[in-house]
Amino acid sequence: MVSRIGGFRRKTRSKLRKNVREHGKISLTNFFKNYEVGSKVILVGEPAVQKGMFFPRFKGKSGKVVGMMGACYNVEIKDGKKVKTLVVHPVHLREI
Repeated sequence: MVSRIGGFRRKTRSKLRKNVREHGKISLTNFFKNYEVGSKVILVGEPAVQKGMFFPRFKGKSGKVVGMMGACYNVEIKDGKKVKTLVVHPVHLREI
């Protein structure tokens, strides 16, 4: 059996890319943002920060914050009929 070559961000050149006008330093406000347990969030990847990024399939999905794990949040999303819990850094989240 052949093992798969490539990692987490394989074939995501356009998917995980910033717009030309959005390049530069990231906002520290977004980096240290606090979310309450139970608040609704949208998964928006910040390509400048790879730490705590979710799998690219979940880009644009909305979910609910269910807890914290270190500096990251546990976000519960629905993937088809299944409920999944992701560990996401606050820089990749936007409040609804």
